[in-house]
Amino acid sequence: MKKNWKKDDLIVRSLADNYLPIAIVLGFYVILHGNISPGGGFQGGVLAASGVLLLYLGYGFRGIASALNMERMHKLEAIGALAYVFFGLLGIFAGYNFCRNILFDSGSIGDLWSSGTIALMNYAVGFKVLTGVGFLLLLIIALLATEPGHEHDGTITTTEQEALERGDSE
Repeated sequence: MKKNWKKDDLIVRSLADNYLPIAIVLGFYVILHGNISPGGGFQGGVLAASGVLLLYLGYGFRGIASALNMERMHKLEAIGALAYVFFGLLGIFAGYNFCRNILFDSGSIGDLWSSGTIALMNYAVGFKVLTGVGFLLLLIIALLATEPGHEHDGTITTTEQEALERGDSE
C-alpha cells in the first residue's frame, strides 16, 4: 500500500502563519525586557528563532530556503558576538574591567533603559542567539531535506513506503 503524508497542509500552514508573528514578538519582548524582568537575551533569542521551525512546518524546505539565507544568518551571528564583545570592552575603554556597567546612571529604575551597558549586552546576546539558533535550525533542516530517498516535493514517505522502495516485503 502506497501512503504519503502531506506536510503541506492548509491547516498547518495557516497555524504557522498565525503563530509566527506571536513567536517573533514574544521573543523580542523577552529580549527587550530581559534586564528588568525574568528572561533575557538567550531565552528571547530562542523564542524568536522558533519562527524558523514554524516556517518549515508551514511551507516545507522550499519555502524556508527561499525565505531565509543561511550565509547571511551566519554572518549576522558573528556581528552579534562582536557587538557583545564591543559592549563588554566599553568598561576597559573607560578604565575599569571587562563587562563593567559604565552607563549605570542612565534612566530611572524599572524603565526599559535603566541598566546601562547591561541592557546593550543583553540585546547583543539576544541577537546572537536568535541568529545562531536560527542558523543551526536551517542547517539541520537542510541536512534532513537532502537525506537520500526523500524527495523535495513536499511529501514525507512513511515507513511502509520506504520499505516498498527498498524492495522489502511483508
